[in-house]
Amino acid sequence: MDQQTLSLIVVGITFAIYIGIAIWARAGSTSEFYVAGKGIHPVANGMATAADWMSAASFISMAGLIAFLGFTGGAYLMGWTGGYVLMALLLAPYLRKFGKFTVPEFIGDRFYSKPARVVAVISLLAMSITYVIGQMRGVGIAFSNILEVQLEVGLVAGMAVVFIYAVLGGMKGITYTQIAQYVIMIFAYTVPAVFIAITLTGNPLPQLGLGSTLQGSDTYLLEALDNTMVELGFTEYTATEGGMSMLNMFLLTLALMIGTAGLPHVIIRFFTVPRVRDARKSAGWALVFIGILYTTAPAVGAMAIWNLVNTVHPGEIGTEEGHLAYEDKPAWMDRWEQTGLLEFEDKNDDGVIQYYNDQNEEFAAMAEEEYGWEGSEIVELDRDIMVLANPEIAGLPGWVIALVAAGGIAAALSTAAGLLLAISSAISHDLLKGVFTPKISEKRELLAGRIAMAVAILFAGYLGLNPPGFAAEVVALAFGLAAASLFPTLMMGIFMKKMNREGAITGMLVGLVTTLLYIFMYKGWFFFPETAMLPDTPEGWIFGINPSSFGPIGAALNFITAFIVMKMTAPPPKDIQDLVESVRVPRAD
Repeated sequence: MDQQTLSLIVVGITFAIYIGIAIWARAGSTSEFYVAGKGIHPVANGMATAADWMSAASFISMAGLIAFLGFTGGAYLMGWTGGYVLMALLLAPYLRKFGKFTVPEFIGDRFYSKPARVVAVISLLAMSITYVIGQMRGVGIAFSNILEVQLEVGLVAGMAVVFIYAVLGGMKGITYTQIAQYVIMIFAYTVPAVFIAITLTGNPLPQLGLGSTLQGSDTYLLEALDNTMVELGFTEYTATEGGMSMLNMFLLTLALMIGTAGLPHVIIRFFTVPRVRDARKSAGWALVFIGILYTTAPAVGAMAIWNLVNTVHPGEIGTEEGHLAYEDKPAWMDRWEQTGLLEFEDKNDDGVIQYYNDQNEEFAAMAEEEYGWEGSEIVELDRDIMVLANPEIAGLPGWVIALVAAGGIAAALSTAAGLLLAISSAISHDLLKGVFTPKISEKRELLAGRIAMAVAILFAGYLGLNPPGFAAEVVALAFGLAAASLFPTLMMGIFMKKMNREGAITGMLVGLVTTLLYIFMYKGWFFFPETAMLPDTPEGWIFGINPSSFGPIGAALNFITAFIVMKMTAPPPKDIQDLVESVRVPRAD
């Protein structure tokens, strides 16, 4: 059986499971559609939360970024895991105790203002749509590889699957689907990592294999990787200098942390359990389930880049015998070429592939003089393919390759579904029922929610064809928006009983608008680069701050503005202050 057929069978079986669960657990009321009837067990909710939170950026893109960025790619790892802990400790239990369906509903009630709820909806939509673009791109990449078609075709196929099970099942169906997706995802991520760790180092634990010596050698994997990357004109893999500046690494890590803590589609998961203490238990279980993947990711990234460079350069650098000839290309290269995410060009007509850092002028000049190289011949290598291609590069069995493809799709679909539900509930529950048509029937509200979700799928899919970066980079922009708008408002709503509506609304608007403007100045309006006003380069950034790292600046502006306006305006009513006090007081339930 060929690899494509095997992958289609495995992925088809997982789709049948997802759609079957969605039909079995179909939401029949608004409570089931938005918060699964608040009846999910903490362990099950922890698993669903992990699947919801570990998106295509975690499964597909993060290890790819670590593979190419090395040390600086750790910002994504630290930011996302640290942010989840922040959410679990500071936000989730208190928001669950407040007892509302959505984050905008909490903000609207806490700040006794429909305009506050509307601004929260706008912030949620800006963040969620940006985030779901990255998921749609991940879905498209996985499907394009399996079907051996262009990215655009794979993206449309992914949109169709998301439409079927997310629109149908609501939160109840999505929750049980995400449990299945987590199981598939974690097996798909760890099984090949174990195989590759054993092959390279003899250690079955990837986390330990990363610090082990290579099989039959006294050289450590990371030391050998450093040496190989230097031989190809790159900086050492473990080098702390180069790449991202210290300022940007700090700001990006902080943006991902506080952005994670402000993610409405993850926060809403803590509304699905029966009691406040169950929300705390869910947070703990989710951290366990998340930790399995996140402690494996650095090893996956390092082993992926090691396998890649040793596939292209299996012998001595500079010798024709040591390079991979075009006619000897392995099947994985041919498959990824068909997607448009991997491309070769024989620049010096020698029939072999040279892959090196031709942006290093000194090394490029030496390579041309001594080896006759005229530029790196892998002219297109999308970082997002590394995790999916890694098992093929390592020569693992076909069923493992198929399992990884299914896991990548599961990661993208699980988060996409959560985001789409957040978008749907924001429009149908917070805008229609909460602001414009309070007397809307439950049936019509459900219909409006499903229509909103369908429109969001189409819009996100369209923008997914023109993303502003790799999946993890797009997601980082979304986290920056959440960090600048929702996180400060949630924190002030819980821990500052005298924060009033004027301060909250003004702070949210300042944080959101400044961050959006900064992103659009460099990435372009609706992520079309030709509309960018300034060059997206370190030299063009204000104070050298990367757009992906701007979230904490927006958050600081949000806090400062809200505090100043609060001091200039009337305090909130006493019943609101008493409400805040009651939310913060623990109770035995």
